[in-house]
Amino acid sequence: MAIWLKNPLAILAEHSDGGIVVDGNDIVELVPAGKTPTYANGESVQVFDASRHVLLPGLINTHHHFYQTLTRACPPALNKPLFPWLQALYPIWARLSPEMMASASKLALVELLLSGCTTAADHHYLFPDGLGDAIDIQVEQARQLGIRVTLTRGSMSLGEDQGGLPPQSTVQDEQVILDDSARLIKAYHEGGPDAMIQIALAPCSPFSVSTELMKASAVLAREHGVRLHTHLAETHDETAFCEKMFGLRPLDYLEHVGWLNNDVWLAHGIHFDDDEIKRLGAAGTGISHCPSSNMVLSSGICRTLELEAAGAPVGLGVDGSASNDGSNMIQEVRQAMLIGRLRYEANEMTHYSAFRIATEGSARCLGRNDIGKLEVGKKADLALFTLDEPRFSGAGDPLAALLLCAAHKADHVMVAGKWRVKNGIIEGLDMAKLMQEHSALARELVFQQ
Repeated sequence: MAIWLKNPLAILAEHSDGGIVVDGNDIVELVPAGKTPTYANGESVQVFDASRHVLLPGLINTHHHFYQTLTRACPPALNKPLFPWLQALYPIWARLSPEMMASASKLALVELLLSGCTTAADHHYLFPDGLGDAIDIQVEQARQLGIRVTLTRGSMSLGEDQGGLPPQSTVQDEQVILDDSARLIKAYHEGGPDAMIQIALAPCSPFSVSTELMKASAVLAREHGVRLHTHLAETHDETAFCEKMFGLRPLDYLEHVGWLNNDVWLAHGIHFDDDEIKRLGAAGTGISHCPSSNMVLSSGICRTLELEAAGAPVGLGVDGSASNDGSNMIQEVRQAMLIGRLRYEANEMTHYSAFRIATEGSARCLGRNDIGKLEVGKKADLALFTLDEPRFSGAGDPLAALLLCAAHKADHVMVAGKWRVKNGIIEGLDMAKLMQEHSALARELVFQQ
């Protein structure tokens, strides 16, 4: 039965104050103020009273590390910039087990759903002994929760012995990486507008894989029609590493290995100069803006509006829950707006700008034109928020209030036309049990208890 989400308190779509109609997986009608739906499919239309709700397209997370939910506020890594932070955490992460991976992924996806996220991209690049099926584990957790995902098969092959940053216990043989990448694409990647699970290839960073693996990953991805992802231009230390190791700045290195293309999106993308921004825009290479992580690790501020103006898709990512330290998408939209106003004027980085990055921009980063907007023909991925908490009392503009008054939880979330969150709850999920198990595994991982 079609559903009319009727008369929302506010909606992130023009000329749709009467709400939207969903039938099956799709948005089939936008209803103007004071009007009733004209859509009919031979059946009656169910009405959902949205008069207390702010209605958004489902938020899209373009960069995360689910496993890092186990190492939030981790004592050995506190108050460190990126490279020392990684060096403190790599030996801990090397102890990941399948049980830990499942629990961490589930908790991250639950957090995302509850914050209005309907599509999440994860970058997993750690495959210690016994965890070769990490991506398979993530697929299972995503299917159970009914959230869309782009799961990237990450990789690290350049350990400390070869001049890289990761310890040897965390790197893999390059042929093993490529063979497993091909296996995962064949087993799980879905093409087309209804895709719930997609696979991408994602060597971790220039300082953790070889030039040969970067090139081979690009060839393999393009043979199978999947996207490419990596960290790039996150810190000045990374720039210095690339110049020392390769004799190139990070973007020049990216072009050298055949990655400066519109089937690529990059995490962070902070330290690009004016010419590099033009080159990214001309190539259509996407950037996942990770404001909270960039602040925690003192990395810098991404030049989001200049990248957009140049033609580069700019999306939003919560990044790993060891550098954020959360997985809350609506709070990340607020962070994008606020940190953006340290670089741009308030009338340039508006609340609409931040919402655009988290929805339309994120969809472009993931190569999808079927999500990210409330529009006829798009998939029925929706997030509904109420303004019933004290923090919203006295708010005038409901859409702006979600960010200015710091919304942190969605009331209802729909993915592909199905309610996945109702009244702030994921039906069938024992949250207390999940948190208890997850916390115990986190203690075991960090403190070896």
